[in-house]
Amino acid sequence: MYTFGSRVRYSETDEYGKLPLTGIMNYLQDCSTFQSEDNGLGVAYFIDRHKAWWLSSWQIIVDRYPTLGEEIIISTWPYDFKGFYGYRNFTVCDREGNYLVRANSVWFLFDTDKGRPAKIEADDIRGYGTTWEKPLDMEYAPRKIEVPDQYEASAPVTVGKHHIDTNHHVNNSKYVEIAREVLPDGMEVSELRVEYKKAAVFGDAVYPRVSKTEEGYVVSLCDEQGAAYAVIWLRGTTERI
Repeated sequence: MYTFGSRVRYSETDEYGKLPLTGIMNYLQDCSTFQSEDNGLGVAYFIDRHKAWWLSSWQIIVDRYPTLGEEIIISTWPYDFKGFYGYRNFTVCDREGNYLVRANSVWFLFDTDKGRPAKIEADDIRGYGTTWEKPLDMEYAPRKIEVPDQYEASAPVTVGKHHIDTNHHVNNSKYVEIAREVLPDGMEVSELRVEYKKAAVFGDAVYPRVSKTEEGYVVSLCDEQGAAYAVIWLRGTTERI
């Protein structure tokens, strides 16, 4: 397990004085990146080998949103590697060790020269040891998200420079940021799932399609032809907790 501590900054909070959903995602992403950098398997290592870890899916359960000034502990650990997939859990806890956030993620190793997934080799994961920690005790949702036939189309969003990360495409959390903008004001998300389909890059137009469900919403972020870049499933309430 890899762990680091932080304190929720004012610059990270939303209008309610809480760390927002995308802020939580950034902490989780930072935690896994710190672990990779510290064990010698960071961004530069894979760039030199023409590879990259790309995210396939998220499942994030928010038990309580961290608040302004609160001290938090972020943890992560990989629990399995199969073929070209890697499986990783995350938690965010308060000072007493209570869960604030529990998460599961599925990643795949990508060959940037060949433009296709790459089978994981021993050197790609040598920094994580030879045995894996147990998966987090949580109810795991399917990676695939069912998309309703009925939807309302929202105005397209043009991918800007602020959306792009070191892989030269839209960062994982930015898709959720785009989706949140088309949901009702004040919606408190208690569970998030994201299925990433294909990478959007600078200048692309992203067309949100919003479907209301019994549990919340499904937002498909599509290209002009209707093919999804990402599908986002959100369970929540308009009564903030």
